[in-house]
Amino acid sequence: MAHTKEKAPVLTGFRNLVAHLETGPKPDRATWRIGTEHEKFAFDRDTLAPVPYEGERGIGALLNGLAESYGWERVYEGENVIALKQGMASITLEPGGQFELSGAPLEHLHQTCAETGSHLKQLRDVAGKMGIAFLGLGFSPLWSLDETPIMPKGRYKIMRDYMQKVGRLGRQMMFRSCTVQTNLDFGSEADMVKKFRVGLALQPIATALFANSPFAEGRLNGFLSYRGHIWTDTDPDRTGMLPFVFEDGMGFERYAQYALDVPMYFVYRDGKYIDASGQSFRAFMDGKLPALPGERPTAKDWEDHLTTIFPEVRLKTYLEMRGADSGPWSRLCALPAFWAGILYDDAALEAAWSLVKSWTAEDRESLRRAVPVLGLKAPIRGNSARDIAQAALAIARQGLKSRARADNSGDDETHFLGELDDIAATGVTPAERLIERYRAEWRGDVRPVFEACAY
Repeated sequence: MAHTKEKAPVLTGFRNLVAHLETGPKPDRATWRIGTEHEKFAFDRDTLAPVPYEGERGIGALLNGLAESYGWERVYEGENVIALKQGMASITLEPGGQFELSGAPLEHLHQTCAETGSHLKQLRDVAGKMGIAFLGLGFSPLWSLDETPIMPKGRYKIMRDYMQKVGRLGRQMMFRSCTVQTNLDFGSEADMVKKFRVGLALQPIATALFANSPFAEGRLNGFLSYRGHIWTDTDPDRTGMLPFVFEDGMGFERYAQYALDVPMYFVYRDGKYIDASGQSFRAFMDGKLPALPGERPTAKDWEDHLTTIFPEVRLKTYLEMRGADSGPWSRLCALPAFWAGILYDDAALEAAWSLVKSWTAEDRESLRRAVPVLGLKAPIRGNSARDIAQAALAIARQGLKSRARADNSGDDETHFLGELDDIAATGVTPAERLIERYRAEWRGDVRPVFEACAY
């Protein structure tokens, strides 16, 4: 008798979808963790050209080099190494070759910063010998879309083709932007809702503090966070500020309803991505998905689908804060510090909610649209983004103080906020500092940014 592969159980109804999200809450806050993800652009040190996947000085070779030198385990798609794994951490590739560390879920920010430092040291060691360096900016400053390489991952081809149909800037997001984000836990459904609301409302404030993408194709692009602007015109079905999160009745069920109506990208079967772009997960639940007639989804299909939704805060079995441009090493540790300080202490969370609870959906949306252009000068209900940033940073500092997680020299986590305090105090975003250098010492040449913002 032929041996058949065990089939994953199918999801039979809406309850199954909600049940997946309900596995998220961690009532014991001692088990709450901080996960940090950051992307950076790989470039050829001599020519400043982007690094393709192929070749002995390509991204594929770099992944193999890291695996050989530092014991990372290779992840393949077909013949190609497309990711690396080590414990709970992984290194993955974004569509244009942006190199991403998805950090392990860690207990405190001292570990987060050590993890980031060790990752960058490994990269300098292996990539350095190949003449490859890395750039910490929110948007690619020099290369056109046509000059940007495409990584050999099946899901990216499907996304790229679909993106053209739904928004003007989706491809720019895929191939030419870099972010830093942090993933945080919640204790209960009610705790998730409160954190989701505070996270969404303050996300544009994080975008302003981290604004670091003023260049494109060798010149100024008219924005402080062009990456932040891109997300306002990528795909309205799966992005944005999710007004429903602030409405009565918000919970896991409500988010599952929303996710169910976000058009699909793909279904993954037997190592291949099947194009289901624009098709409905509801139809899939009924066995009527045009891409796979008669088949019904498994739990893994639902998890995959949840990763194809890109709101400013995303719910999985934890919450992802998604509003910041990538930047230098010091700011990679500052983002999780900002959010953990606000969301991981009850008094801080309450104070942050008091700061934003009177804002309407229109207030939040207009702040989100103003920040990419105006940075900390963006207006919000008679205040500026800078006023709110300073108040939020004071709340985060108090929250980190209450957490009282000390490193070996007895310092708590508050010092990770130092650079953000400086940005908020001056009101000058990182992008504005770069623009000033571009106009003065660089004399209108964008190329020195590859040295100024390299790791």
